Amino acid sequence: MFKDGSNSLAASGSSEATPLERGGDSESNGRLSLWDEIGFVGLGRMGTAMAANLAVAGHPVTAYVRRPEQMGRLLALGLKPATDMTSLFHCKVVISMLPDDVAVRDVVFGSEDPSRSLTSGLRPGAIHLSMSTISTSAASHFAGEHARRGQGYVAAPVFGNPEAAKARQLFIVAAGLPADVVRCQPLFDSLGQQTFVVDTDPAHANLVKLLGNMMTATTLEMLGETVALLRKRGLDPKSFIDILTDTMFGGRVHRIYGDRIVGQRYAPGFVMPLALKDVRLALAEAENAGAPMPSVGVVRDRMLTGIARGYANLDWTALGLIAAEEAGLRSPAILQAREEGARS
Repeated sequence: MFKDGSNSLAASGSSEATPLERGGDSESNGRLSLWDEIGFVGLGRMGTAMAANLAVAGHPVTAYVRRPEQMGRLLALGLKPATDMTSLFHCKVVISMLPDDVAVRDVVFGSEDPSRSLTSGLRPGAIHLSMSTISTSAASHFAGEHARRGQGYVAAPVFGNPEAAKARQLFIVAAGLPADVVRCQPLFDSLGQQTFVVDTDPAHANLVKLLGNMMTATTLEMLGETVALLRKRGLDPKSFIDILTDTMFGGRVHRIYGDRIVGQRYAPGFVMPLALKDVRLALAEAENAGAPMPSVGVVRDRMLTGIARGYANLDWTALGLIAAEEAGLRSPAILQAREEGARS
């Protein structure tokens, strides 16, 4: 695990699988070229920004959508929209950026028609590049089924929000057979600022992503609680956040989210139900490993509280809103955030 922490894969040369071992053709040892067509499934805010960046970089991108009314928007971004999954089957790499295990499973195996699934339709040697945040068990299952058919599977979940995706500032955590990761590297370079290759087992990339999200979630909870206490004492929480981020806690999470919680900005971003999905996946990993995560259990309960109060469409920084309410704080900004959550 954690074999490389840069944008290059210099350490992967001698361990690459041969074309025969991969079940693919002679191209499986080389990188993609700009002429190789890329398939994309999952055109939400993150996926759309990522697919558009690939098109800007010069890659032909076929984007699968279920609703024909979305096609004009995607055409304007330089994508080739398609409402038929079989339109992706000639692609050498198909990227999925979907919300959960079920959505990815539907694409891998076909929710209604297995003949239109990636496992049935991708050519031998083609790669399914899963950039979704999913469970490690699902990742292992998908990887195994693709391998049985001579197809590649690379897990590459990302750290970053839709704004970071638009700016190509994502951090990508990748795992898979070295030859497959090498082929995908030009795509990573077009999508993010740094790629971390952590292992040959795709499930390990998803574990890293889940645990990273848990560290962020518990940090948001602690920031929310601290800001609430300071406000109860009549102090300016911004000064506190400035002091802490300039001294002991200068990381991205404390700086970015600390300012948002102080400013009581909970606009939709990484919405509560998706964050709760990741929390539950991480707690399942902890239970399976026999490694308690009590702080994550607290965050799970706080997110459930927020969703019950009508904040399902607010960003996970709304953990700060919940902490303020639990402390008995009332302010125009808090009331406005509650109203926005109820309207969303």
